Amino acid sequence: MKGEQIQTLHPLPGKTNKRIALEKYEVIKEQILSILGQSELTHTELMEQLYANVKDSFEGGVQWYGETVKLDLEARKVIERTGTKPEKYRLKTSND
Repeated sequence: MKGEQIQTLHPLPGKTNKRIALEKYEVIKEQILSILGQSELTHTELMEQLYANVKDSFEGGVQWYGETVKLDLEARKVIERTGTKPEKYRLKTSND
């Protein structure tokens, strides 16, 4: 039986993101928010840290799920890109 699914969003208008298992979404989302709560990271650093955190307990492609959830969090304005070189990701502050 398939578990509950979530339709993820994409930050670019007109693009649709994937439907994924809600349980996997929550695991990856929690990790991304926890990682970015500590520091701003480049895409590579974020994905490497995510992989290191969940590789022993997560079933599925960590990088694929990480990218899908990262895009969704960007679209929901939970995280944002810094616009610097190299570009980094950070939690979006509520006063923006």
